[in-house]
Parts: sequence; C-alpha cells; structure tokens
Amino acid sequence: MSGVNPYIQKAPGGKATRPFKITFKDEATGKETEVAVDPATFPLGHLGLEGSVLDIADGAGIEINHSCGGVCACSTCHVHIEQGGGSCPPATEDEEDELDKAPAVSPDSRLACQCVPNGTQDLLVLIPKWNRNQVSEGH
Repeated sequence: MSGVNPYIQKAPGGKATRPFKITFKDEATGKETEVAVDPATFPLGHLGLEGSVLDIADGAGIEINHSCGGVCACSTCHVHIEQGGGSCPPATEDEEDELDKAPAVSPDSRLACQCVPNGTQDLLVLIPKWNRNQVSEGH
C-alpha cells in the first residue's frame, strides 16, 4: 500500500532526482546498513510516500514497523534522522500530530513514511529499539 491518506495535508516536496545514500542504524542490534539510492532505478512506491525513508527501507529489505501501512495514521514508523535531515522537507502539522503520540521524540524525529529526502545529502537514520515488533507468530 502506498502512503496516501486523503484526510491529511499533502507533504511538501517530492522524491529525489539524484543518487544518494542512507545508512540505517538499528539501535536494537547495532547493525548499520548502507543503501545506495538511485531514484531512477530504486524500487519505490510500496510503503509511505513515494521515495520516503520507509519506502526506501522497504525496498532494501530493512524492517521499520509501520502499523498503519505508511499513511500517517500512527507513530510506529518513528525514526531519528541523525544526519542529513536538511535534505528533508519540514514535517507537516499532521505528521507532527502523530509524532506527539510517539515515545522519545526529539528534534530529529520523523515518521519514516512521511520523510522524503531530496537527495542533496546522505542520511543517517536511527531505527530505535522500541520500534521493533517483538511478536512472533507460530505455525
């Protein structure tokens, strides 16, 4: 499902037009994964806004919880943009309303489904350890 919610303000900006890198740091495991993003070839448009941090993570096989399917209706995809946040448009009022419900909000907090980097800077994205869904389904 792509991140379109007809009841919220459309986020400003658009997806990147030039290649850049995102390093995802999983706070729970300490693992860092660098993803080279070429907007011309990267698979985009499955989760969150097209070209969003969540969309890019999903395309690279990196798990970020997203209970609402990436439509800015919850705060489960809350991440911290530790570097490169200047390449992302400011959060909309709707995104800020959802962030108000998230734990450990800081000035670098964003919803991964709504944060669409423009490609002018590389990003370092921290996936907080509480972002992990620890439920395991049995067979």
